[in-house]
Amino acid sequence: MAANKTNIKPYVHAFYKGGRLRFAAVLLLTVLSALPNLIVSWLLGEILDIIAASNLHRLLRLLSLLPFLFLLIVLLNVLLYRTKSRFIHGAMRRYKSTAFSRISEKSISAFSTENTGRYLSVLSNDLSAIEENYLNRSFLLIFDCVSFVGALTMMFWCSWELAAAALFLSALPIAVSLCMGGELTRREQAVSNRNESYMSTLKDLLQGFSVIKSFQAEAQAKQLYESANAAAEKAKDRRRFWDGLMVTVSGGCGMIFQFGIFFLGAFLAIRGRITAGTVLIIVNLCNFILSPIEHVPQYWAGRRAAEGLIEKLADAASSHTAASGVAIPPTLTEAIALERVSFGYEPEKPVLKDLSLRFEAGKKYAVVGGSGSGKSTLLHLLMGAHADYTGSVTIDGRELKTIDTDSLYNVMSLIGQSVFLFDSTIANNITMFREFPKEQLDDAVRRSGLTQLLAERGGEYRCGENGAGLSGGERQRISIARCLLRGTPVLLLDEATAALDNQTAYAVTDSILHLNGLTRIVVTHRLERGLMKQYDEIVVLRDGSVLERGSFDALMAQKGYFYSLFTLSA
Repeated sequence: MAANKTNIKPYVHAFYKGGRLRFAAVLLLTVLSALPNLIVSWLLGEILDIIAASNLHRLLRLLSLLPFLFLLIVLLNVLLYRTKSRFIHGAMRRYKSTAFSRISEKSISAFSTENTGRYLSVLSNDLSAIEENYLNRSFLLIFDCVSFVGALTMMFWCSWELAAAALFLSALPIAVSLCMGGELTRREQAVSNRNESYMSTLKDLLQGFSVIKSFQAEAQAKQLYESANAAAEKAKDRRRFWDGLMVTVSGGCGMIFQFGIFFLGAFLAIRGRITAGTVLIIVNLCNFILSPIEHVPQYWAGRRAAEGLIEKLADAASSHTAASGVAIPPTLTEAIALERVSFGYEPEKPVLKDLSLRFEAGKKYAVVGGSGSGKSTLLHLLMGAHADYTGSVTIDGRELKTIDTDSLYNVMSLIGQSVFLFDSTIANNITMFREFPKEQLDDAVRRSGLTQLLAERGGEYRCGENGAGLSGGERQRISIARCLLRGTPVLLLDEATAALDNQTAYAVTDSILHLNGLTRIVVTHRLERGLMKQYDEIVVLRDGSVLERGSFDALMAQKGYFYSLFTLSA
């Protein structure tokens, strides 16, 4: 299927942006590098005619030109390869930067609903195919076309009869290449799709390594890997076979072409219509006629396949993108209000049901309830992760669906249960590679309970891949510190202290609850009396609905569902 030219335009534009002058230089050098080959063909024919004429003086004169021709060829090729290498280097760097930039514009929910193996594929395996088929072979395509036109022109200059015969005999290899090129494009696309599945399986197996070992599921893991690996390699094998078949068939047609020209040239030479040197020139020029016939359809099929891979990236980057909207100031002056909100990941299975809540600016709220009651879903909904809810969610009277996501993230921050850390220093993971005033950084470190860790290991300690060098509690405290450092007016916590010991969890939560001027909405299963009494309101969810709400003392006096939860947790 042909690529959508409009869809891939920004990515194709990235290849040439800032490198157009170098691209023009590569084009010029590509054209110039084709000319010496035609000169060599002419020289071979001339030498043969000189030998037949026994003209030693003319032979020596021609030989004196060869060093200059050799130096010209070397110089042109060195300049071409160097300039082309620099252009491709810049083009791929800009392409990958554009790709990552577009992917980073996607919404928060994208990576929870999409297979990230697709992104790994388009930013790894597909890149080599794009570099070779779209960029490098584009110049080879131009080289072959220039050689073809030049060789055909020289053929007509030497012998119009042989040139006409060459055009006639070239029809067969052209037809074969064109017929087989479409299938090569399809097989190249199949390789990309299988690589995507392979990368997805590999990522899952590596991330789930500890689970696989603990459940002694190594055999099943190997089977999953072998299945994905075999499918990927089979797709490559089918592509390689077809590519080789095209070369073989085209090569056979090329032999028919060359022998036809050779025998016709021999016939004309015997009849005295042309010289033996002319036959040699024509036969040698046949290589520059055959090469484009054999390669251009392959190059073109590869280019179409590469465009398909670029479109694949464009489609992946454009799906589930963050919706544009109205920018709002980074403040909350009134409230976050939900009116009859219902939402489900599957339409027929609602997680939140007819929810109506009001979170006043500057107040503290606890959201409690059993597993599956919708607590985490509520916080992710407030972060704009899902727009397909019914009812109304407003921030200071502005409907959430109409708010620009970037400005929304300046209003609220979420500290989740799962923590991601870069394979970098503790300091960089806290600041997210940005600069902050030392007083602000020290305050976030103190409130998150990181003072002892930094005293023991220092800010330059490397955390390892996703914090492998730290404990779960240490990773969680870094997550809390980075969120406090942002200083957004609304702070959402989703079981943020679950990985901490009771004493540390109490101290960190107490510190957050004593922050002035912030609106805090805390999902928690820790029902300590000292913390529960600090909340302005406790919202009790059950099966996606508000079952109870009120202060700690009021809910305890009711002796309802919250009373039961608190009693059981005591």
